[in-house]
Amino acid sequence: MERFLATYCHPREVAVFEGKREDIDESKYDCILKSPGIVMDDDNPKYSSMTEVFLTEFRDQVIGVTGTKGKSTTSAMLAHVLGACLPQKVILLGNIGRPCLDYFGEIDRDTVIVFELSCHQLAHLRVSPHVAVFLNLFEEHLDYYRTVERYFAAKCNIARFQSADDFFYVGTQVPPIETAARTTGIEFAGAPDFGLQVLGEHNNYNAEFVFRIATEVYGVSAEDARAALRTFTGLPHRLQRIGEKDGVTYYDDSISTIPNATIEALSAIPNAYSVIIGGMDRGINYDALVSFIRENPQYRYILAYESGRRIYEQVSDCDSCVYVDDLAAAVETARRITPAGRACVLSPAAASYGYFKDFEERGEVFRQLAGV
Repeated sequence: MERFLATYCHPREVAVFEGKREDIDESKYDCILKSPGIVMDDDNPKYSSMTEVFLTEFRDQVIGVTGTKGKSTTSAMLAHVLGACLPQKVILLGNIGRPCLDYFGEIDRDTVIVFELSCHQLAHLRVSPHVAVFLNLFEEHLDYYRTVERYFAAKCNIARFQSADDFFYVGTQVPPIETAARTTGIEFAGAPDFGLQVLGEHNNYNAEFVFRIATEVYGVSAEDARAALRTFTGLPHRLQRIGEKDGVTYYDDSISTIPNATIEALSAIPNAYSVIIGGMDRGINYDALVSFIRENPQYRYILAYESGRRIYEQVSDCDSCVYVDDLAAAVETARRITPAGRACVLSPAAASYGYFKDFEERGEVFRQLAGV
């Protein structure tokens, strides 16, 4: 940020502050750029963010992608397809790779920018991208937003400030959002089979957004879009087959932080047998996963950590469930009970924080413990 300001803005004075908001003398500053992780209940016009600075400059070239799950894969898939099919430069940014302002000097007026946008990046924005994507909405980040309504309100900024010349592609499961953009609803159940290399019906749903944007907004032929989709190989820690040991195949789905993602993972892997669930308890509702566990005893559920204990308290009478202390014990249990020819899946339905630095570290530790 300091390098960006010195290169492009030349402010009279820059101060870097680490601490609580109430300790800042806001009257001393014309503009305060906030880190996405800092909670604010009000919309103080003095506050902005790197995301807002970037979108204010480039919003006409941006495809913004959000949703509780699937935004990273959809963003990467979209950048892959447009990069393969368009003559101009395509840049992928957001929570993937470098901070957005690091790309400032690399963008010309023809560059297409695919921007993965989290709820924290969208909160308090006063500008929306030219093309907006809102994939889905599930309970998440309730430790930060406290209610689903506040979480949804943050995400709504992806379309709230669009004009009639803009495009909004939205899953029909998402509640209505007031926007002036041309809106296209996409049904989960109606997604065609694109012949993808990545697993799961949900990825065909993600691909439908990509296909529609590529063909309807950017004029890519249907044949070229489908061909490019078939060459997309996915991202790490997202239903990633990481190897085989003693006849057991291991899948890393560490990105799974909600119940729906775990249910989708088990549905996507044909030979799934054991699944490792649990992590930080952020207070989300696990009723759907509890029901799935009771209705699907063909899987073996290995529950760990804080959220795993909460789930286990509701399913401890099920022979298919066991509670262990941590990931090491979970992998050892999976190794012992999973037959050769079947698969073990890490799909925690919970955040990694408090036990691991992030979901990437959790996935790498899983790989090491599995020995693949």
